[in-house]
Order: sequence, then structure tokens, then C-alpha cells
Amino acid sequence: MSDQFWMIWPGNAVASALILFVIAMPFLYAARKLVHDLFHSVGRMVGGPLRLGARWLFATARDMQERNKAVLLAHGREEVGQHIEREFERIGALVTRDLEGYPALQRKLLEEITRVEEDYKKCGEVPPPPPDWVEAVTAIAKVKSDSNEMVQRILEEIKRSVHSIHDKALAEYRRAYESRHKILNGFMPFWRSLDKTFGQVDKKLTGLHDTSSKIDAQMEKYEQINKKTDKAEHALTVSAFTQFAISLLVLVIAVGGALVNFKLIALPFSEMVGAGDYLTNTLRMSDVAALVIIFLETTMGLFVMETLRITHLFPIIANTSERMRRRVFLVAVVFLFIFAGIEAGLALMRDMLSADKQALVQSLASGRQTAPPDPLLRLIPTTAQMVLGFVLPFALAFVAIPLESFIYSLRTVGGAAVVMLVRVMGFLLRILGNLVRQLFRVLIAAYDVTIVLPLLIERLVKAARSEGSEAESRPVKRAA
Repeated sequence: MSDQFWMIWPGNAVASALILFVIAMPFLYAARKLVHDLFHSVGRMVGGPLRLGARWLFATARDMQERNKAVLLAHGREEVGQHIEREFERIGALVTRDLEGYPALQRKLLEEITRVEEDYKKCGEVPPPPPDWVEAVTAIAKVKSDSNEMVQRILEEIKRSVHSIHDKALAEYRRAYESRHKILNGFMPFWRSLDKTFGQVDKKLTGLHDTSSKIDAQMEKYEQINKKTDKAEHALTVSAFTQFAISLLVLVIAVGGALVNFKLIALPFSEMVGAGDYLTNTLRMSDVAALVIIFLETTMGLFVMETLRITHLFPIIANTSERMRRRVFLVAVVFLFIFAGIEAGLALMRDMLSADKQALVQSLASGRQTAPPDPLLRLIPTTAQMVLGFVLPFALAFVAIPLESFIYSLRTVGGAAVVMLVRVMGFLLRILGNLVRQLFRVLIAAYDVTIVLPLLIERLVKAARSEGSEAESRPVKRAA
């Protein structure tokens, strides 16, 4: 009976609901404006903060993007500036090296050119002066010798003398040309030396030109960064993402090497520290000791790279004096060798422990003592483990290079990811605010649908009143 207290028509729920709806319809119609105001207020109360939050998130994303751009351009400016500085140092070293040898090269060139000029002057052909007896021979040749035998003999004697003198002059002329040809052949070593010297000069100038071209490209990039162009920002962003991917891959490989290193020294440390000593319920003290050794090796490698100015994670190390950096470098290298020796010994100890454990298991399984394995076969894995234990600390020392690249690129990649996340959240809040606003509009329309009959009656009444007022206004206009 308690469930049917609202039924006007007992036993007929549909008819009772219809009757109640008809009774409530006038009250719903009377409360229409209040309900509309309520829906509008609730919609603004819920959707307004959502849209405000969306606008705030978009503004925050813009501010973060500007900060990320400033950091990216500053890092790019610093990186390009360091690259330009290194190129200028390279040019300085190249110019210093070449200019140191330039006086000797210039002196050698001048000596070779002077020698070539002297030899060239020597091989010049100077026409011989006309002999003094040419005029006498000309005068004698004009003498008529038809009737004088003495004159004929004199002319024949002169002819023989001229022939002998001609042969002698021709021989001297040939000897002179032969000596000039020898001088010209002697030019060849000097020409080769000049060609080699000019080739060296051309090679040095070409190297200087290539380095200058690199500096020009870096200077153009530096100017674009200073102008804060979109092209420079895009190039730096792509470079940061590329460095992030490469450094992450190298760090994953380094973690694999560190895991191998951990497996090499974990078992010996369990014998040294104690296998039953636990720091927590699942973390053994021997594992912590092995990890500490690996972290110390990585730290020493980081200090080595910092003192060599390969990485710049700690500016205080780069700003110290050359003497202090050399001391830190030597200390870090000594510690690396000590850790490498310790790991080599631990690797040997691990091999011995593994061999003893295997022999014990075999003896317990067979019930008799097994023959020892071949010493040569045991020597190969033992040596391999010792070499691996000695080399891995030095390999882990180079982790500082990809670590620096990962840290610097993580700022750009992480900033871009956070900006994207904030924008997605703002977009979702905006969509949610619009959904809430549209939802309350749908509720208002649904409320009007429930009171459609009173609304139709209201519309008909308003239409009749408007028609009556129009009919009354027409006679007034005619009378006027």
C-alpha cells in the first residue's frame, strides 16, 4: 500500500501519472521563468570556471612556450658560440703554424726565383760582334783578279782562312748552345721545388678557406639565433630532439654495461659483505655495495671528462686553474685504475667461487669426487672476466658525454611535452565547458517540452490579442 499512495487511480499507474502530470502542468508553467533562470545560473556556475580554466591553461602554455624558446635560444647561442670559439682557436693555431714557417718559405722562394733568373740570363743568346777584318775582305773582294796571279793566290788564301774561321766559329756556337741547354735542364729541379712550395701554400690557404667557410656558416646561425627567427628555433628544436633520442639510446646501452658490471661483482661482494645482511626486506647490502662501486666509477669518469673540458656539467671545475684541473684529472684517473684493478680481482674471485660451487654440486650429485677440469679451459673464461672487469670502469667513464647531452636536451623535450600536455588539458576543459552549457540548454528545452500545452495556449492567446489590437487600430487610422 505504501508504494501506491501517490496513485489517484488505484491499480492504474499510467492513468495516475497522467492525472498528476496534468495537475502539475500549471504549476510547472508558472515556475518556467524561475526554472530557466536556475538552469542558466547552474550552467554558468559550472561552465564558467571550466572555460576560465581553459583560458588560463592556454595562457600558461603560451608563457611556457616563450620560456622554453628563450632557454632553447640561449643554449643554442652558447653552443654555437663555443663552436665558433673552437674554430677561431683552430684558425689561430693554423695561422701561427703557417706564419712561423712563412719567412723560411719566402726566403726559399726568393732564392729559387733569383737562381732561375740568373740561369735564364746565362742561357740568353748574345749575337757575336762583327769581326774587324770584314771591311778589309770587302775591299779585297772588289779587286779585279783576271790578269794578276798574285791576287788570285791571295784570294784563295783568304778563302781558306775564312773557311777555317767559319768552322771554328760554328763549333764554338754549338758548344755555347750545348751549355745553354745544360743550364735549361738544370732549371727542372728548381721548377719542381717552386711547384712543390706553391702547392704547400695552396694547401694551407685552402684549409684556411674551408675553416673560414665553417665560421661564416656558424656566424650566420648565430645571427639567426640572436634575431630569434622561427627557422633557428625549429632547427634547434629538431637538433634537441635528435640529441635526446641518440643520448637516450647510448644511456640505455650504458645501463646494460653497468648491469653486466654489477653481475660480475655482486657475487664476490656477497662473500665479502655477507649474503644474509639485508638493508631492507628485499635489498641486500652486497648489492648496494656493488652499486656504490659502479656509481663511484661513473663519477670518476665524469670528473675526468670535466677536467678535460669535454663536458660542462660543473662550471666550477672549468673555472679552476690549469694546475688544479690537472691535479683533479690525475686523482680521478688513479681512482679509475684502482677501481678497475678491484673489479678485475673481484671477477677472478667470482670465477673461483663459481667453480667451487659447481664442483660441490657435482660431487654431491654423483657421490664421488669429480676430476678437475682442464686448466687451459678454465683460464680462458677467467681471463675474459678479468679483462671485462678491468675495461668496464673505463667504458662507464664515457657515460658523462651522453649524460650531458641528455640533460640539456631533456629541458627542451620535457618543456615541449609539458606545453603539449597543458594545451590538451585546456582543450579538454573547453570542450567540457561547452558540453555543460549545451547540456543545460537541452534541459531548458526539455522542460519546455513538458509544458508544451500551456505554452501553446499562451501563444494562441497572444496571437488573438495581437489580432484584436490590430483590428482596433485600423478604424482609428481611417477616422484620422
